Amino acid sequence: MTKVTVYSAEWCPWCHKVIDFLKQNNVEFDIKDVDQPQNAKELAEKSGQTGIPVTDVGGELIVGFNVQKLKELLKLK
Repeated sequence: MTKVTVYSAEWCPWCHKVIDFLKQNNVEFDIKDVDQPQNAKELAEKSGQTGIPVTDVGGELIVGFNVQKLKELLKLK
């Protein structure tokens, strides 16, 4: 199974949309809260940016809530 990580924050409405989408599609994922400095640093190093949400699907990064790209990378219909 492809490893999925969502870089998000509790206060971010678009982050909640990504998380809800993944839950609705029974996708297992980890959440990294960027309000924690080490997670914010990891995101910046990995993506070159600090905006959220960023979803890492097996090393492919998706910035924002992009349903089409999520479905494509997760092989969902």
